[in-house]
Amino acid sequence: MKVKNIMHKGVEWVLPGTPVTTVAQKMKRSDVGAIPVADNGRLVGMVTDRDITIRAVANGKDISELMAKDIMTKGVFACKADSSAKTAARLMESKQVRRLPVIDENKQIVGMLSLGDICHASSKRQAAEVVTAVSAHHW
Repeated sequence: MKVKNIMHKGVEWVLPGTPVTTVAQKMKRSDVGAIPVADNGRLVGMVTDRDITIRAVANGKDISELMAKDIMTKGVFACKADSSAKTAARLMESKQVRRLPVIDENKQIVGMLSLGDICHASSKRQAAEVVTAVSAHHW
């Protein structure tokens, strides 16, 4: 099964200069915990609800002055829409991430793949294996 068959299509993304408050509002409106950051549609980072909490609020920063680029996670891993779901699951396991942006051959964001998407498309055994690996503690 291909990633393009199980991913969420039409994912919203923000520019690096988007205010963090706007990013948080988009998360709330879309009921998601992560928003890709893109420059001309090309993936450059990801802002998660955890990034907002840890890199902004908990560090005592003035959230009204912060942009997505100030708190985003850089070096984000992505998978291609034509990759197999199994390949994407292995990437999620090895990087211990619950969400993967999906890109096309031009590195344009075309969707988002979640751990839930992988689980719904897998057998119970495979789903358990992926969840266990992704959820393992970072020691």
